[in-house]
Amino acid sequence: QMMLDESGGGLVQPGDSLRISCKASGSTFSRATVAWFRQAPGKEREFVAGISWNRDQSYHIDAVKGRFNISRDNAKNTVILQMISLKPEDTAVYYCAARMGQRIMSRTSDYSAWGQGTQVTVAS
Repeated sequence: QMMLDESGGGLVQPGDSLRISCKASGSTFSRATVAWFRQAPGKEREFVAGISWNRDQSYHIDAVKGRFNISRDNAKNTVILQMISLKPEDTAVYYCAARMGQRIMSRTSDYSAWGQGTQVTVAS
């Protein structure tokens, strides 16, 4: 079974940048579609960005497009979310998730493997 472990969260000021990563274990990672979700206090878990096993395919929601970039390094079993121009509304616990298949999905129920999350706080 694939296991995911996020790291890199922290407290930053508005406008700052942050890089969070997801390290995966398991032999099927290279064929998995991987996504980042986030969950703010009192809100539902929200899809942020996803990347397929085909490295040319990725998707970012409008709220983060142009500021966040998802990437992956299959040789290192790692998925990265590079975030710039962070806003207070980006504050959330960020989770990585994985599913088998080529299509990027946006529902939590579409993903079978989850990390425990890393806290990102954007505040002055």
